[in-house]
Amino acid sequence: MALQTGENEQAMRKIVDLTRWIAMALLLLHFYAIGYDLFKDLGWHHPFSDRILFMLYRAGLFSSRVTCKLLALGFLLISLMGARGKKKEKITFKEPIIYIVIGLILYFLGDLVWQIPSSFVFQLYSYMIWSSLGFLIFLVGGTWMSRVISAKLDQADIFNLENETFPQHEALLENEYSINLPAMYRLKNKERRSWINIINPFRGILILGTPGSGKSYFIIRHIISQHIEKGFSMFVYDFKFEDLTTIAYNHYLKYRSNNDVPLKFYSINFDDLSRSSRCNPLDPSSMIDITDAAESARTILLGLNREWIKRQGDFFVESPINFLTAIIWYLRRYRQGEYCTLPHAIELLQLDYDTLFSLLRVDKEIEVLINPFITAYLNDAMDQLEGQIASAKIALARLTSPQLYYILSGNDFTLDINNPQDPKIVTMGSNPQKIQIYGAVLSLYINRLVKLVNQKGKVKSSLIFDEFPTIYLNNIDSLIATARDNLVSTSIAIQDLSQLRKDYGREQSDVIMNISGNVLSGQVSGDTARQLSDRFGKILQDRESYSISSADTSITRSKQLDSAIPASKISSLSSGEFVGMVADNPKSKIKLKAFHCSIINDHLLLQKEMNDYQKIPIVRQVTTEQVIINFNQIKKDIEDLAFHEIRRISDTPALAYLLIKK
Repeated sequence: MALQTGENEQAMRKIVDLTRWIAMALLLLHFYAIGYDLFKDLGWHHPFSDRILFMLYRAGLFSSRVTCKLLALGFLLISLMGARGKKKEKITFKEPIIYIVIGLILYFLGDLVWQIPSSFVFQLYSYMIWSSLGFLIFLVGGTWMSRVISAKLDQADIFNLENETFPQHEALLENEYSINLPAMYRLKNKERRSWINIINPFRGILILGTPGSGKSYFIIRHIISQHIEKGFSMFVYDFKFEDLTTIAYNHYLKYRSNNDVPLKFYSINFDDLSRSSRCNPLDPSSMIDITDAAESARTILLGLNREWIKRQGDFFVESPINFLTAIIWYLRRYRQGEYCTLPHAIELLQLDYDTLFSLLRVDKEIEVLINPFITAYLNDAMDQLEGQIASAKIALARLTSPQLYYILSGNDFTLDINNPQDPKIVTMGSNPQKIQIYGAVLSLYINRLVKLVNQKGKVKSSLIFDEFPTIYLNNIDSLIATARDNLVSTSIAIQDLSQLRKDYGREQSDVIMNISGNVLSGQVSGDTARQLSDRFGKILQDRESYSISSADTSITRSKQLDSAIPASKISSLSSGEFVGMVADNPKSKIKLKAFHCSIINDHLLLQKEMNDYQKIPIVRQVTTEQVIINFNQIKKDIEDLAFHEIRRISDTPALAYLLIKK
């Protein structure tokens, strides 16, 4: 095969050489015909050549000067078409084109010498020189042309941007639950309109992106507005209060009458008490059994001690949780939960051990929880006891704030936001500067709310968590996995997977990442970007390779599977530019689920809308004096409880033996 190829190339080279010689011969014959009389006088003729020249003349070759010159130029062009010069990257089309143009000008404008008033000999030699020079310059330009590499590597798509584009879903798919975001994407070298259609938000929505990538502005605000418009009850965790709360409140004002039972709006924040509603997360009506108390105790202590999340099961982690469980359940059973609030639990925990253990021993339901503590106390194992209880007391002592007590001890609304008879929109605001304190309390609210929301027979609801790692939500993976049947949409916003792993541990974080059906990511890097790139899969991409040799340049084109959205591209996304994948329904299939696009926001319209926003209204005028009175009243409630219960126990012969006096 190689031999045959070599023979073909050799034959091609001979043909090229032959046509070039023919071109030169025709040009020389042209010169000889024009100056025949002069050359005859010089003796440059022969009967055989004269016979050939006469035959060519009769054929019309020399009927005009242009005919023969064009024929010679034609044979030269044919020879140049088969020429293969040594390729050189620095040679461009500009130089050979200049040579070709100059050569053509000299080749054809040589006829002007015949207009010069001079002797025939001078005119002939001038004509031959100019035409020959033009012919040679044209030959040089044509030869250089064959040395140009037509595929310019320096003009290629060096970042492979065009090659990594792929078709995306362009039609709007809308239903009574959907979130639809208009977008623009690039396919090869064209900009095209598209839609990010989250038609099944109940399969979980995970939003990722570093600060400034546009999570709130381009995505979360639209989830809030579209779900409120479609009649969802809603909970919003507003980390940077009151950005999302203001959006939720103003859309509530606009669409609250869309529901059969009008929505109500409540907002909780601990910095502006006048604009905050009050709510008791340990509302006795929602505390059905002791497992509710145990969940609440675990949430509040793990929220205050985030490092305990990874140490669950340890003796010195479970002990304070069990003790706080006993405290909460005792208050739930005392007078039908009259004092079942977190502030009352904190104050009850501060009682001296004699009084506290005497009170708790009376309730048989919590006996199994407190027996280890009472035994340690009676056996003077104070080091062990302090290790078990003091960690809870010290952590909860951080919550002894009059402002927190005021919010946590009220009962303006209940946390069952998707109650068909009383649907609500509830927002809870945090403060980045006080997140260690507020985060624990908000975690308690959210855990209680999630337990009440994730039930059958309720209205559709939307749970939105901005900066999710700043709170602790127990069994968030179970919420995403099971809430779909109960029409609960869960939207979780995080900055990076590493941030989630730091607070929740690797296993829990990976579960959250993997079970979320809808993923939208702005700029992220590292392991997060690599995981997302693997999730989006691969597409067929064109590949070209160039090989430059002394004889020729070979171009090899192929197709191969490569990442549709590489990790490097995810780590360099602009603000408002998102990649992701959506989930579909059995009855509404989406063939093109992956996307890489820029979400379109009408900035002028949004700015005008924000300028017209109403502020969150004042719920009640709250004075510092009222807050302090409430704070002192809670302390007095616990003092009265202890006084009356100790007296009751001592006056009851069947209970008197339970009193502890050391």
